[in-house]
Amino acid sequence: MGRISVFGASGQIGRQVVELLTAEGHDVVAASRTSGVDVLTADGVVDALRDAHVLVDVLNSPSYEDEAVLAFFSTATRNLVEAAKAAGVAHYVALSIVGVNRLPDSGYMRAKVAQETLIEASGLPYTILRATQFHEFAEGIVATMTDGDVVRVPDARIQPVAAAEVAEHVARAAVGSPVGVVELGGPDKISFADLARIVLARRGEHQTVVVDPDATYFGARVDADSLVTGDGAAIASIRLANS
Repeated sequence: MGRISVFGASGQIGRQVVELLTAEGHDVVAASRTSGVDVLTADGVVDALRDAHVLVDVLNSPSYEDEAVLAFFSTATRNLVEAAKAAGVAHYVALSIVGVNRLPDSGYMRAKVAQETLIEASGLPYTILRATQFHEFAEGIVATMTDGDVVRVPDARIQPVAAAEVAEHVARAAVGSPVGVVELGGPDKISFADLARIVLARRGEHQTVVVDPDATYFGARVDADSLVTGDGAAIASIRLANS
């Protein structure tokens, strides 16, 4: 197995992927802004990919504003693809999101679709791991739906997965063969109402949870299948209620 270059190595998933691969004895390059790599200007990218067999892309945008996030993923992915091709990288592994192609109202999802499209069109062998929303995002999701004493949630399902298990699957993909697009989800497909109740119970709070047909998920309308895995997905083991 050749060198593995991880871009976004200082992030939540990237740090864990680097630790997992290093612990297994792999030759890992941890590439991030703190290591002098800027994926938007391409500074340091060529050096980070020198002798790399695998590129792992777990980057995230510093801004979620529609135009900024699209510019980030489009520019970063173009720069990585160009450098990866020049370096002879044999496998491009990227982390994406389950439902990315079903939520065109979301600027972030549109940006991730642009990222996936660039990777798929690159000619590089690739694995795109689409994961459901992390356990670690649950409180933030509920906070966006909270108005005073009421939590207004969409009539939809979500399938939380632990970030640690996502990192494990990314690391596994990095040492495996390219398989195209695959999905990973948590063990339970639950309603947003149940998500809110779990979060509130953890905090010892008692707001009223209301299923509102007009409620959105970060501005996007969602339904029972928008954010959950389909047939053939890998299923993680850690339940939100137990994490």
